[in-house]
This record gives sequence, C-alpha cells and structure tokens, in this order.
Amino acid sequence: MKDQRTTMADIARKCGVHVTTVSLALRNSPRLPEQTRLAIQDAARSLGYAPDPLLRALVSYRHNIADRRCPPTIAYITNWDTCWGWKTVTAHPNFYDGALRAADELGFKLEHFWMREPGLTHGRLSQILRARGINGIIIASHVREIDHALRLDWDHFSAVKIDYFPHEPALHNVTNNQCDIIRLAMRRVIAAGYRRIGFVMHRGWDHSVDHLWTAGYLCEQENLSPADRIPMHLFPGPEPVERWMNQSKSEVVPDLAEFRDWLEKHRPEIVISKGSFVLPHLRTLGLEIPRDIAFADVFLENFDGTVAGVRQNHETVGALALETLSGLLQHNKRGVPHIPKTTFVEGTWFDGATLPPFTARGASSSGVSGSRRSPRATARPRPARKTVSILNIE
Repeated sequence: MKDQRTTMADIARKCGVHVTTVSLALRNSPRLPEQTRLAIQDAARSLGYAPDPLLRALVSYRHNIADRRCPPTIAYITNWDTCWGWKTVTAHPNFYDGALRAADELGFKLEHFWMREPGLTHGRLSQILRARGINGIIIASHVREIDHALRLDWDHFSAVKIDYFPHEPALHNVTNNQCDIIRLAMRRVIAAGYRRIGFVMHRGWDHSVDHLWTAGYLCEQENLSPADRIPMHLFPGPEPVERWMNQSKSEVVPDLAEFRDWLEKHRPEIVISKGSFVLPHLRTLGLEIPRDIAFADVFLENFDGTVAGVRQNHETVGALALETLSGLLQHNKRGVPHIPKTTFVEGTWFDGATLPPFTARGASSSGVSGSRRSPRATARPRPARKTVSILNIE
C-alpha cells in the first residue's frame, strides 16, 4: 500500500539530490538528463510517493495566470500548396478556428507556420521554434500526396496531429470519427425505412481517413439483406493514382456517365454523400429530392431542417487537439510517444426534409430513369410526399 506521507524531501534524501531536482524529475522536465529523471521517478515509485492532485491544480492555476501576461506560443504547422490554401477546403479552416478558440481560453497564442516557405527545411524549422522558445506543435492540413516523415527535433517538442497526414512519425492525433459518422447515417436511414442505400465518396477522401468511410459503410450493410446491399461508388477510378491522390488539383465530383450508370444499375432509394459531390449531377439527370431519390449529407452545413445528415463537429477536433497538447506541455511530455493515442470526435445527426419516412408498401416506379422499374422499387414503393427541389439544397 502506498505511503501517502512520502514527500519530495524523502525522495531527495534517497537519491542524494536537491529537492528542486526531484521536483523537475517528477514534472518530467527536459532540463534534466533522461537517466536522472528515470532514476528519481523509479525511487519515487519505490517509496510510494503520490502527488497531491489539488496542489498540482493550484500550481497549474498560478502558472497559467502568470503565462497570460506573456502567453506561450503554440505552432500550428501546415503543408499545403499555398500558405493559406487549406482555408478554402472542407473542414480545415474549422480545425484552425477550434484550435484558435481553445488557445485563447487556455492562455496560449496560436501561430501559423507553413512548411513550404522558401528555404524552410525541417531542421531550419526546428531551429526557429527552439530559438523562440516554442515547445508545443499542432500538425495540421497536410496534403495527402506529401506523406513524407516529418524530421523535426522531436525530443524538444510536445506535438499533436490533426487527421492522419503525414503518417510518420506516429504522434498522438485527434480526428473526426468518419467510420462512426457513416454508420450513424446508415442507422438513421435504415430506421426511416430505407433499404437500398447508396454511398458516394471521393477515393482520395477515403484514403485520407485510412478507409474508415468504406469500413463503416460495409459494417452497417451487414444489417441489410444481401439483395439490398449496393456497392459503394468510389470516384474517380483507382487508376491513375494521380487523379485522386492530388489534394488540390483533382476535380472533386464523380464522372457524370459513371455516376448515372451506378444509379441505373443499383437503383438506390437514397444516396448518402457530400452535397457538392452528387447534387449537381442529380439536377442534371432531372431528379428531384426526395420525390425521386432521398438524400443525406455526411458533411452537413445547413441545420435548419432542409437537409438531413451529420454535422462533423470540426471545430471540436481543433479545440481538442489544443487541449491535448496543453496537457502534454503541462507534464513536459515531449518527443514521439511509445504508444500514440488517437482521439475520435463523433458527429451529430440532424433530421431533414430530404429524408422523409419510407414506410408505405405497394407498386411504384423508380425515379432514376422515369420509365424503368427496379425489383426493389416494385416491392417497396415511395409514398406520396412533399417534393423539395434539389435547386434549393445546394
């Protein structure tokens, strides 16, 4: 049983060091050699030392009050084609806004660094950060085609990554739970009575989240009969890789002919996707939502009930990355972790007019071609309901 009366003075006597050295070691301070820190920490454990959490909170509070007079800087490092190009891309500006808000609340200053500044190497960036006393780093907004290992002087920094790129080094990271987001959408759609559920996703976006979109979709399809399972429409095709790997230059929209062929072949009752991926094509094909086909958006940005779908909560991702980094800094945990941890942020479902209940049974025609009928449409008619033109839900 631990002896709660053990003090830092006891540890100092056992190790033959000053109590200040013990304090630095227990706070994992990089000011001490690693061998000294580990030896003192082992001695503390052997003596049954347990820190007072209330005292630690008080010390942290006093430290934060002092820091607000000259707030410490956290580096927000990106690697996009242009310095601020990531601000025009889905999710990434929200990540930054969330981190910026959390930094202000916790007493930090957030400063952006772009890795493609002329002459800025990994070693040079490390030198700049160390010279300015910047110990905390958030790695964010890296284009997927540049998945090269970051070679900063990691032993001097506490770091957290948003999303998956670059994959090396393996740092603690915070990201949206895309697997559970598509599963949430699937469960809500199934609960509304739909069975032939189509999912359309950009191949590069699926690659960017380590194929969690595919994993979640296939997982929930197990709740459907084999006859109702529709293959996911990933676009563009797997070859050439450059078409979907290039983050900033590829057109993020399916090929119209391929998309129409997929609709004609599989006759989905609903499409789950990102609005900008499919709504223009549905309009071109003369389809109306939800009369001809229902729709749910997994990147929902309009929460007034017009469109059904999932809000991604990107700001929470950025804020949580900052909060996680703050904890690492407080405990002086630097370098690449032995066991990196991933924190997933869940999505929030919103009902909407594009996904009305689908409960009636009887005869009905498919809306994809206007003249052809699918077997599933004959057995599962679409009930009479108010039509919302896709022109109104862009």
